[in-house]
Amino acid sequence: MNTSGEFLLDRGIWGWLYKLLTPLEWLMTQVMVLFHKFLTLLGMAPIGISWVLAIVFLVLVVHACILPIYLKQMKSMRKMQALQPKMQHIQNKYKGKKDQASKEAMSREMMKLYQDNDANPMGSCWTAIIQGPVFMCMFYMLSAIPYIATGKRGALGAFDQATAEQFAQTRVFGVSVTDTFGTANNSGKVVIGFFILLMCACMWYMQFNNMRKNLPKASMQGSAYKMQQAMTWGFPIMYIFSGIMFPFAVLVYWLTNNACNLARSLFQVYKFPTPGSRAAEEKEIRDHRQENARRAKAGQLSIEEEELEKARQEAAARLERGYQRKQPQRKNRKKK
Repeated sequence: MNTSGEFLLDRGIWGWLYKLLTPLEWLMTQVMVLFHKFLTLLGMAPIGISWVLAIVFLVLVVHACILPIYLKQMKSMRKMQALQPKMQHIQNKYKGKKDQASKEAMSREMMKLYQDNDANPMGSCWTAIIQGPVFMCMFYMLSAIPYIATGKRGALGAFDQATAEQFAQTRVFGVSVTDTFGTANNSGKVVIGFFILLMCACMWYMQFNNMRKNLPKASMQGSAYKMQQAMTWGFPIMYIFSGIMFPFAVLVYWLTNNACNLARSLFQVYKFPTPGSRAAEEKEIRDHRQENARRAKAGQLSIEEEELEKARQEAAARLERGYQRKQPQRKNRKKK
């Protein structure tokens, strides 16, 4: 984006990359316009909040499509985390051995470990691999619409010039969806600044909560941990400077996306915490309490009562064995 009127995302390496993603961009424009038409059928004005809600719903649909892959990723991560001690043992076994035979042997043992436990080391990457291009397309689409409205770029999917002009006329909270921080009036700057603040706050809290609750205690030290702490503050600050250059429509998408990522991260920490982390300890206590509540509702013994009853039975069995005379065992002698 720039002030000269030329859409820079259509030039250079970015133009080549976004050209490859054209089918996905086309699909996203269709979905967004479909949501807009549905909202207008419900009685909303065709110019106004209906377009902003169409952006929000489009982000939610994308996250809903990614959710099954994300859940599969979480399960894969849990398996990999559970295998970490065994992986460390294999790595220590071949530590310092740089010959080809040792490298191949370590690779075979690692692969066998993954196969025996149905674990996939690449399983945690699929969400990022899929989500990256999807949200690149959304960013491109929302950035291109103002240029389509002024005729400086051709139509994109469902956004011809007339539809793009309707979108560009949308104002919410006194801000045009095509306004940036630099082009907005004073009240618009306040609204845009508030959206940027919320966007960065979601990102900061997501990283802060992961570090505070979802890291094993052994990992909460050293240079790598200090680097993570710096990144927790560094990325949100970086996005402040990026946010002031983007149109308000892109900020709506970005805030919705960050809020979804935060909700997903909170769910991960709650449901699939890293073994050895504070979140894992809290989950163990929570699961223990819920299991006792389930047993009480079913009229069964609590976990503590069951363990106590088991200990009593074992003590009684030991006591009974103590009164029984143990018969001597004769050794079988081999006949010569």
